[in-house]
Formats: sequence, C-alpha cells, structure tokens
Amino acid sequence: MPTFQSSRTVEFTPDQMFDLVADVEKYPEFLPLCEALKIRRRSMLDDQREVLLADMTIGYKAIRETFTSRVTLERAVFKILVEYVDGPFSHLENRWVFRGEGSTTVVEFFIDYQFKNRMLGMLMGAMFDTAFRRFADAFEARAKVVYAQAK
Repeated sequence: MPTFQSSRTVEFTPDQMFDLVADVEKYPEFLPLCEALKIRRRSMLDDQREVLLADMTIGYKAIRETFTSRVTLERAVFKILVEYVDGPFSHLENRWVFRGEGSTTVVEFFIDYQFKNRMLGMLMGAMFDTAFRRFADAFEARAKVVYAQAK
C-alpha cells in the first residue's frame, strides 16, 4: 500500500496547529486536491475526544471522487486520526501528531492508502504522492495567513 510521512518544525504552537488541522471544513480553501468537505455528524465521546463523520471530494482534472471518513480529534494529546469509512479506497488511514512547547511545534503527518480500482490507483497514485508532499507546505502557509491575522 502506498504510504507517505513527513515531519516538520513550524513556528506555531501545538494548539494553533491542532486547531488548523482540526478545522476540516476550511480544507477546500487551501488544500491541494480538496474540492469540497461536508461534515455529516459531530459527536463528543465521554473521554473528551471529538469525532466527525465527513465527506471529502477530491479532484484532479476530469477525475472526481468523494469518500467518507471518521475523524477523531484528541486535543488532550494533540493527535488527529482519520479512518476510512466509504468511497474509492480499500484502505485509508491518516494520522497527525503535534509535539512541542512554546511557539514551536513538530508536525508529524502519516498516510497509508490503497484505491479499490487499480486503474484509478495508477491514475491518481503519482498525483497523490505529489499532493501529499505539498500538504505540509499548504498547512504551514495557511497557519501564516490565519495566525498573522490574529497578531
């Protein structure tokens, strides 16, 4: 299965970066390939984790696919887990971890996925790899925009 991971240090707090990544409804404004994102349901678990059920539409040229995922937001430990529910993948898991103190954070991103359709996987695979490499840049650029306004 294709995987991608990255780790980068940014000049923002863990709280800021967690909030930025957790604000999934804003993804279509800045994230490569993300054309739409709709939250179907939000719930709070007894252990204070928030769980979202979300539909994301990704696109590249004439190809459009929508998939559903469960997003678990664990603010207490600065972790976000995205698990595949339905759509064009046979498997998708995405994890974010935010480590740091003060105004610097190490942002760790990991994704593991497999398309159900081999042809779609071949068409989208190389483009996905390129997009994932740009994700970290997109989130850091977004943080600069959002948190520069807050100063």
